[in-house]
Amino acid sequence: MQKQWKLLPQDHSRVEHLARQARIPDVVAQLLVSRGVYDVESVKKFLDAKLSDLRDPLDLPGVTEAVAVIAPAIRDKTPIVIYGDYDADGMTSAAILFSGLKLMGADVSYYVPNRLEEGYGLSSEALEKLARRGKQLVITVDCGVGSIEEARLCKSLGMQLVVTDHHRIDGQLPEAAAIVHPRLPGSSYPFGELCGAGVAFKLAWALCQEICGSKRVTDQLRTYLLQALSLAAIGTVADVVPLVDENRILVTHGLKSLKAKPTLGLAQLMRLTKVDKRSALQSEDIAFSLAPRLNAAGRLGQAQLGVELLTVKEDNRSVQLAEYLDQLNSNRVSLERSVYLAAQKQAKTEFDPEADPALVLAGTGWHLGVIGVVAGRLAEKYGRPVLILSLDPVNGKPATGSGRAGSRTIDLHEALGDCEHRLVKFGGHRAAAGLTLHESELDAFRSDFCEAVAKQLADNDAVVEIKVDAEAGLGQLTHQTVRQIEQLAPFGEGNPRPILCARNVRLAEPSRKMGGGDRHLMLRIEQDGITIRGVAFGQGEWCEELNAHEGEMDIVYRPVINEFRGQFNVEFHLVDWRPALNPAVV
Repeated sequence: MQKQWKLLPQDHSRVEHLARQARIPDVVAQLLVSRGVYDVESVKKFLDAKLSDLRDPLDLPGVTEAVAVIAPAIRDKTPIVIYGDYDADGMTSAAILFSGLKLMGADVSYYVPNRLEEGYGLSSEALEKLARRGKQLVITVDCGVGSIEEARLCKSLGMQLVVTDHHRIDGQLPEAAAIVHPRLPGSSYPFGELCGAGVAFKLAWALCQEICGSKRVTDQLRTYLLQALSLAAIGTVADVVPLVDENRILVTHGLKSLKAKPTLGLAQLMRLTKVDKRSALQSEDIAFSLAPRLNAAGRLGQAQLGVELLTVKEDNRSVQLAEYLDQLNSNRVSLERSVYLAAQKQAKTEFDPEADPALVLAGTGWHLGVIGVVAGRLAEKYGRPVLILSLDPVNGKPATGSGRAGSRTIDLHEALGDCEHRLVKFGGHRAAAGLTLHESELDAFRSDFCEAVAKQLADNDAVVEIKVDAEAGLGQLTHQTVRQIEQLAPFGEGNPRPILCARNVRLAEPSRKMGGGDRHLMLRIEQDGITIRGVAFGQGEWCEELNAHEGEMDIVYRPVINEFRGQFNVEFHLVDWRPALNPAVV
């Protein structure tokens, strides 16, 4: 797949001014300028991310109304149930409110739907079950804002409903006693990018103040809120919302809390993944170590155990849960790799992934819990929308699919809407969607979907664009400079880890594959007598081609400080490479 490197605009005068005033290297100044930071005062504010800069929880739309419903229910011991979601954001949201309400003396339990059997959002069957169990107040987390019919059912069953959510609101709102949402129609909250756990944290904070009758809460509740910050950080990183504004503050301080005083279950999970050995935690520790294990529980139908891990109070049970979730993740990795290899083979042998506007791939028994991840990996690889469908001809059920756009210029939801006559149902948004269809419609749907995507595509949309922050040779990657780059963290959506470019480098030795299934690549590159070790995650297939290339090459990479057994070394994550456009004359 063709990749285009695009060097971001360089405002040299601004960069030079900031570098001089803040006394930082040019490359660090360039990274700050590209993030809209132009002066020393702005640098300080960007790097500090003070907890006190979080907005008052009562400013969040719907919180005041929700507190008015929930606080009396806590005092009156009304049976409350937290209705969660099966991903890491939903689990951490449920854990935040369940732990907080329990600490405040509420009669509270939680319910998390089974991804494989119930699907996303409020379920009528689940609500009827909860009503039979005597629940009188349902509080949703990370779901519910689109559950119009289910909200009516909840009311008819005699249960009050409080919705807390952050997903897109499409027209009608559900009938509920309160709806907490950063983009609630008619409100003017200045930051609409909170995830479910961020919304839950704000509500929990407001409830603590209400129960205490003061902005200043008890020491016990303050300790709880600081620990809840770590859960909010996990949900925020896992849900890939922009790490700016309040999200940057939540993650910055949540990582510190996670390191200093994790919940019992998280402490065990951190031990298993060895992130507890780090001197300081990074957002990548959540993204690549903790969140996948929580998500694995949800993908394999065990989300309830994920919430239990986050709220468990017994040592032995915390060990059991952490080890089980770790094993589930290993199972998920194996399932994902199996489906990925089969889908990739189908893409190459039956279709043309370099020319087709989209890929619609289908296989019997492909696990529903991993098809979305596989679709995302292939969409990124080929730079075009990918739909992965799991067929179930034995039971005669419709095929179930998940899709990822693979390009910001493609609206996946719109393309599926153009094919609605072929589908049983579909839903989602621009970048991700789910669908079901009868297998007999598969070929016709594939043709219609490719046509719908082609209508949106321009000639250059199939090119994967890599945005490069600045050019920096290996000689500029001093320990001090990379440490200063690390201060721009937490990195993630909206504040990506910087990507730099180096020209005319060489392999210092043959690259080699590493990791399970030889998925990853390890290499050492040399430039002007300086050698640095790097890793290319998920790019083991580059090994032979790299080793066969005899000349110089250009690379784009992410600089990192690698911590191993107490040693800190400057390394890089290879993003892409190509033969040098302007080889140095030897």
